[in-house]
Amino acid sequence: MLRLLKALPLILAIAAVSIVATSCSSNNGTKARFFNAIPNIDAYGPSNGGALDVEVNGAQQFSNVNYASNLSTYTPIPAGNVTFEGFESPGVTTPVFTASTTLSGGTQYTEVATGQAGGTGGQVVLMSLSDDNSLPNDGTLNFRVINAAFNASGSPNGSVDIWIKPAPYPFQVLEPATIQNLAYQSSSGYVNIPYNTGQAGFTVFVYTVGGGTQLIPPYTISVSGSQTSAAVCTLVLVDFPNSTSMSTPVLLDDNNC
Repeated sequence: MLRLLKALPLILAIAAVSIVATSCSSNNGTKARFFNAIPNIDAYGPSNGGALDVEVNGAQQFSNVNYASNLSTYTPIPAGNVTFEGFESPGVTTPVFTASTTLSGGTQYTEVATGQAGGTGGQVVLMSLSDDNSLPNDGTLNFRVINAAFNASGSPNGSVDIWIKPAPYPFQVLEPATIQNLAYQSSSGYVNIPYNTGQAGFTVFVYTVGGGTQLIPPYTISVSGSQTSAAVCTLVLVDFPNSTSMSTPVLLDDNNC
């Protein structure tokens, strides 16, 4: 008995270390931010978009995420196989969507919920996108575009061409697109673009593939960065709620954007 009592503190210490190690490995540096691109969430009346509370493996991680809002920040979440559930905020208990994905340890993610709530004309899909927020060379910016516009793209698979040009810019649709044939529910890679030395930002042009139909008026964005610094930015294409028109893209600040 005495020998057992002497060994007990060591056993408890080993157990404590094991619990801490298990807790750490369940996250392992994984972080995610959540973007709500579902244009018809509203259980209480006509849809104007709506806010979501999002649970990860049954624990609420994101609160009151408004439609087409960039307010969600990177939050530590578990790595491995995880389940996301979105509930209309506040207090609706029936999920708007449930989706599972696999997340790698030590990786940052952008989780985008897009589609049509309630299954009318489609269903909600969760896009799980790994992020690379490492800064490029000074004097340049990395741009990525996510196509989450459920209704508006107009091409057979919702594909669009995107031009990102230093503002002001005498745009001609015949010029090669910066990002070509970007389908709905997909993300471009990161495109490296020289910083605009005129410091007037960049103008974004979005057309159906081949420059057929202009989907948004030319949209100018202001970004950080300079000849001696760099930035990483993401643009998300979204719909106007209850519309077949594309809304103003939403700019996410990935790193120094």
